[in-house]
Amino acid sequence: MDIMLKNTSTRLASLDILRGFDLFLLVFFQPVFVALGKQLDLPFLNKILFQFDHEVWTGFRFWDLVMPLFLFMTGVSMPFSFSKYMGSTDKFPIYRKIVKRVILLFILGMVVQGNLLGFDFMSLHIYTNTLQAIAVGYFISAMILLHCSFRWQIIITLLLLFFYWAPMTFLGDFTPAGNFAEQVDRWVLGRFRDGTYWNEDGSWSFSPGYTYTWILSSLTFGVTVMLGVFAGKIMKEGKTDRSKVVKLLMTIGIALIVAAGLWSLQMPVIKRLWTCSMTLLSGGFCYLLMAVFYYWIDCKGHTQGLNWLKIYGMNSITAYVLGEVVNFRCVVASVSYGLEKYLESYYSVWLTLGNYLIVFLILRMMYKRGIFLKI
Repeated sequence: MDIMLKNTSTRLASLDILRGFDLFLLVFFQPVFVALGKQLDLPFLNKILFQFDHEVWTGFRFWDLVMPLFLFMTGVSMPFSFSKYMGSTDKFPIYRKIVKRVILLFILGMVVQGNLLGFDFMSLHIYTNTLQAIAVGYFISAMILLHCSFRWQIIITLLLLFFYWAPMTFLGDFTPAGNFAEQVDRWVLGRFRDGTYWNEDGSWSFSPGYTYTWILSSLTFGVTVMLGVFAGKIMKEGKTDRSKVVKLLMTIGIALIVAAGLWSLQMPVIKRLWTCSMTLLSGGFCYLLMAVFYYWIDCKGHTQGLNWLKIYGMNSITAYVLGEVVNFRCVVASVSYGLEKYLESYYSVWLTLGNYLIVFLILRMMYKRGIFLKI
């Protein structure tokens, strides 16, 4: 992990702000909004809250876009960060960077959700987190970007979809228990899969309530990151005609959504499996969001009221890990326990707000001092 202290004015502002928007939703707005909404329990608000949770199985909600957008933006940055290595015959420095990043993301993923900090080998989960999905998608996309022409990048991306679609279609169904990706995870990860539990006799079992898949879904994680790579390439090469870039991003986004709708007639949109139709649908929404942010920020230069999102966007991994791992609620409770008798049931909302406000203040301090932790 590197600590960077440098001028960042050459960065793509829309990417940092869009990434910041994604992380702000994840480590501030959603947990606070949901906590408040549950206490208010208003019918119209409950309909909005429905969109701030993941779809149980088939379908797509607003909250299902947060993770794909994180992967997509990883891909967007790659044509920029890899540009100095593309023409070099010595690929060792970039290989070292890729391997280092993948390993660190996997370790952080186990810290966040893999029970690594439990120091209990029996309860360790190896591949079960957004950061690890980013690591795998990044690795796949890096190899494609470094070694393939643009034409072959497109072909291989389509092949990744095919190699996911074929076994899912012909070797199972699209139910939680009957899909092929579920079987692959059980075969490969075994007791190290998330959702396993230990029985009283010392044996372990798979939990029927855990329906996320990872091993076979790695193929479509790679596709999501590659969709971001293509968007980044469009923006990198279209600096002289930014209005054309916006139109192209919008067109691709709409085309992906239409393609997803057609594909969903055969393969349902299931975020927990990261199906092909879900990959294209979320990718289409990512393209549209990227187009809007690129138009408003990089084309029109409107950043007023938005630059604060860089506090999250330029330290995105730090924001994610802090928000998911470190519990600052105890700090808030230690200095404000006297409010409980006045706030009553809303005291839990205050604790949640205080928790994520502390995360924001830490990130803001790092941003003001120019400290950016990069993996």
